[in-house]
Amino acid sequence: MKITEIREMKTEELHGELDRLRRHLFDLRSQRVTEKLEDPSLLRKTQKDIARIFTVLNERGEKDIEQKQYHLESAGTAARKAK
Repeated sequence: MKITEIREMKTEELHGELDRLRRHLFDLRSQRVTEKLEDPSLLRKTQKDIARIFTVLNERGEKDIEQKQYHLESAGTAARKAK
């Protein structure tokens, strides 16, 4: 993902993308442990994409990004339990 693409996204979209990338990174790490990871460079690329999103959010003056991510995750969990 290029930085220009990230800068064009809305803040809410960035938070969603950050959540998606973190889950993807977790999956990649799990694959690495079980030796099923075919392309090890995906780990580094995903980490860099996460860093780019954090950079853009900081440029926009977002504060407490980790707090917002935790809030979004807990809200998503509550919504899934309600169904």
